Amino acid sequence: MPSVTITVNGKPETREVENRTLLVQFLREHLGLTGTHVGCDTSQCGACVVHIDGYSAKSCTMLATQVNGANVTTIEGLAKGDQLHPMQEAFRENHGLQCGFCTPGMVMSSIDLLRVNPKPNERQIREWLEGNICRCTGYHNIVKAIAACAEKQAKA
Repeated sequence: MPSVTITVNGKPETREVENRTLLVQFLREHLGLTGTHVGCDTSQCGACVVHIDGYSAKSCTMLATQVNGANVTTIEGLAKGDQLHPMQEAFRENHGLQCGFCTPGMVMSSIDLLRVNPKPNERQIREWLEGNICRCTGYHNIVKAIAACAEKQAKA
């Protein structure tokens, strides 16, 4: 079995994995980072989004061996101790979640959106989230949370 070394949330991790091990499986089953969710097994829902070298990606579509040597950030790596990441705080303040299953992927995707477009309008936010499915909220408060985070970061 090949050995994979990935820096996850700032910590180097090395494991032997089968060639067919998906990144989401590596994170959840080998490292115990269960904040990255598997929602569909078809890469449709976006619950598994993580950042790989600073860019959002669906971890169910990549093999762990493909990201050997990369820096991966999961939802667990965003907060600094008790201080939430600004996007997490915006989701909390704007009630951008209900059951919370899609929230990690939504947050990770949204952070990448603001990296690419720091001042998105509502249409741009909704278009960016097309790869993320939420079955509870109707997206209104998710969009509101992302816009609030963008506005707060623009003022900072």
